[in-house]
Amino acid sequence: MNLSIKPYHSILTKVQFLIKQLNLKLIKNTGRPLSISPEHLISIGLFWKKQTVKTIKSLWQIFSLTCAYKTLTVLLKKFAPVTALILSVIMRANRKTAHLVKHTDATDIPVCLNKNAKRHRTMNALADWGYSGKGHYYGLKMNITTDLAGRLLALHFASGNGNDRQAFARMNKDINGIFIADSGYVSKDLAQEFFIAHRRILLAKPRANMKKLATIMFNKLYDTRMLIEQHFRNLKEFFGLVSSLPHSIDGYLANYLYSLLAYVLG
Repeated sequence: MNLSIKPYHSILTKVQFLIKQLNLKLIKNTGRPLSISPEHLISIGLFWKKQTVKTIKSLWQIFSLTCAYKTLTVLLKKFAPVTALILSVIMRANRKTAHLVKHTDATDIPVCLNKNAKRHRTMNALADWGYSGKGHYYGLKMNITTDLAGRLLALHFASGNGNDRQAFARMNKDINGIFIADSGYVSKDLAQEFFIAHRRILLAKPRANMKKLATIMFNKLYDTRMLIEQHFRNLKEFFGLVSSLPHSIDGYLANYLYSLLAYVLG
C-alpha cells in the first residue's frame, strides 16, 4: 500500500484527529480483520474526492492496494455512515458559532443522463424528475444551509421533485438567525411558522411583482446569496458530487458523503 502520496497525509491527520476526538471505535475484536484500517480507508475516500479521481479503480491503482478494487468499493460503502456521523458533528459545532446571516438553497443532483432515465434502475426508488435552471433532470435534490462565513450548518436530500419549503422547515428547525432564500421558498405560511421574534426570520427573494416592496437592506442581504451557489459549483466541479458510476444506492450515497466531508474539511 503506497501511502507516500503527499496530499494524503494531511487528510489522514485530520481523520485521525476527528476519530480520536469523537472516540469512535471502528475496529471490531471479532471477525475477519479488514485489509485496510478504517482511518486509512476514510482518508482514501476523502482523497478520492478532493483530488477528483474519476473511478474507484483508479484510486485503487494510485495507492497500489493489495486488496481487489472491488473490495475497496465495498469498504468505502461500509464506512460511509462514519463520514455521515463526522459530518453531522461538524455541522452541530458550526451552528454554535455561526454568523447571524444564513443561506438556504437547493441544487440538482442527476443520477444519470436524461436519455438513460427510463432505463435507470439503481436509484429509481429515490430519484425522480426535477427541474433546475439548466432544465429537467432525473435524480435527487440537495438542500443545504450555510452561514455568511461559508460553514455548512444543515443538509437534506430529497427526490428531484421534492418540496423545498418542507425541506427548509425540517432542516432549519433548530437554527436561529436571518435566513436568506430564493423565490422557491416564498410562502406566507412558512414565513409565519418559521418566525420567532428576536431569534429567527426567513427573507425569501421577492417575485417580480413584489420587488418594489423590498427594502434596500433586504436587497443587500439577498445579494450575499451568491455565496451558496459557489458551494454547489465547487462540490460539483472539484469534488465529484455528481456521478452516474455507482452500481447501488449505497454507492451513490457514499459518493455524496465523501464529497461533502472532503469539501467541508478543505
